[in-house]
Amino acid sequence: MILIDGKATARQLNEDIKAKIDGFVQKGERPPGLAIILIGENPASLSYVKGKGKACLSVGMTHELIRLPEDVTSEAVEKVITRLNQDPLVDGMILQLPIPRHLDADRLIDLISKDKDADGFHVINQGYMYQKKPSIKPATPKGIMTLLKAYDLDVAGMNAVVIGRSNIVGFPIARLLMDANATVTICHSRTSDLKQHTKEADLLVVSAGRPGLVTKDMVKKGAIVIDVGVNRVDGKLVGDVDFEQLKDVVSYMTPVPGGVGPMTIHTLIHNTFELYQANIKTKDQLNTPGIL
Repeated sequence: MILIDGKATARQLNEDIKAKIDGFVQKGERPPGLAIILIGENPASLSYVKGKGKACLSVGMTHELIRLPEDVTSEAVEKVITRLNQDPLVDGMILQLPIPRHLDADRLIDLISKDKDADGFHVINQGYMYQKKPSIKPATPKGIMTLLKAYDLDVAGMNAVVIGRSNIVGFPIARLLMDANATVTICHSRTSDLKQHTKEADLLVVSAGRPGLVTKDMVKKGAIVIDVGVNRVDGKLVGDVDFEQLKDVVSYMTPVPGGVGPMTIHTLIHNTFELYQANIKTKDQLNTPGIL
């Protein structure tokens, strides 16, 4: 088995972004800026936000962390999003999920300007993606596709099975895999015979949020397994697949931690850099004589 090292891949790709940002700054441009809205004290969210901040620093990107209390009103969050939408130094913005139940996550995400939507969750960006139009792609699915490319794993013609149907991972990774010419099956909690489908998979993407869901008898020999799950069991982070059982069966597999997670953060950085480049281009056009 070849271990798909997301941490090393993300580090290398971030070095490329840093070189490009340094190039812009040397030409007199400001660095890119990312804003992160964190509501409450969720320990996992605090950890994720810390990782995102470190990634920003590593590539020379500025970041602003806005921390709001657990009982914050929707109106107060809306004011923060509106301010950030209007801030010319903010190229990308994310609302760290999950958020408290009294808040409407979909509504707040859609208040973020689609041109600052670094997570790729805005309804317009998702709609553009499903129509194969240029858009900011959701960070985790795009990170998975980048990781497969880094290991020269061409999914064209593969039978790909996705376990999970969320708008954050399941649906968008299925779309991106189809765009890459894979034949895709989506499984979920109501799938009657999960094993029947997973045994046919050349590529298996698991994002169910159930530790140890996929076992050795559910995977065919030589399959590629991408484990998106992050679960805490007995104080340890584990994925949705039984890593020890599968490692002697599959050809490639991501570990948890150190697989998809670092690539999600890298993609957030990459998305913000793409938004930054668009802003720089727009600014240059506005400053060019004869262009209104």
